[in-house]
Amino acid sequence: YMSTGIFIMLTLTSGTLAGQLLYNLALKKTAVQSSTSGTVGIAGKAVDGNRDANYQSGSCTLTNAESDPWWRVDLVNVYTIGTVMITNRQELENGLDGAEIWIGNSTTISEPETFYFPCNSVKGRYVTVFLPGSAKVLSLCEVEVYYGQLLYNVALKKTAVQSSTSSTVGTAGRAVDGNRDASYQRGSCTLTSGQSNPWWRVDLVNVYTIGTVMITNRDELENRLDGAEIWIGNSTKISDPESNRCAVISHIPSGQAFYFPCNSVKGRYVTVFLPGSAKVLSLCEVEVYYGKPL
Repeated sequence: YMSTGIFIMLTLTSGTLAGQLLYNLALKKTAVQSSTSGTVGIAGKAVDGNRDANYQSGSCTLTNAESDPWWRVDLVNVYTIGTVMITNRQELENGLDGAEIWIGNSTTISEPETFYFPCNSVKGRYVTVFLPGSAKVLSLCEVEVYYGQLLYNVALKKTAVQSSTSSTVGTAGRAVDGNRDASYQRGSCTLTSGQSNPWWRVDLVNVYTIGTVMITNRDELENRLDGAEIWIGNSTKISDPESNRCAVISHIPSGQAFYFPCNSVKGRYVTVFLPGSAKVLSLCEVEVYYGKPL
């Protein structure tokens, strides 16, 4: 996927495929905003890596009500930016209506070399979210900045099932809720019981040519996904002759999201299968990106 500017390195060792971290340029960088309401909604909450859309959970920004509020992150270096992803607050659905995304090398968006982002690749060091108008409140739950352009996640909010479920928290749908939060305790990760060969599967409804699968690992169970397999096909059974194994996960570091290229494999079902006895399968997010929808 070099053509998209998302750099993926592959390592082949005994048949295993190691994915590469998709690097969010804004993650943990210094962020500022025009004002801060209280002590919770500080600017850094939008670059903490947590997409939780509930302000009460403590991962969203919040300005005072004011004219033309803004939020800005300093990427430190100049990058060619292809995608900015913003997570909105769940209880303020229309709060970001009319907001503008600006990219440039100046902290002032009126500078001649600062650009309103038109979804084409733009070079810049600063990414600003600007909400024009009077008596406005700007609240952001996450701002992610990437090289290149990300395609639509066809697994998002789709029906998912798994071989078993441990407790009422770790249901299969947690891995397609759009939240990469890697803490099981915050309720966005799946969990099976201890069993032989546990599995998790999402139904994409339609058949897609799948280019990449991204998996987010739990922060406190770093090695539990080692050896897990990603399967794609038109049958719910991975033993079906037409099912294809996209990758074998050698290792995903604690709490991180890794990309696994799938060489444009066609399929409706994406399965994560963990072979072995007395295994527990836990996933915090599974994202599926297509090449071309069929």
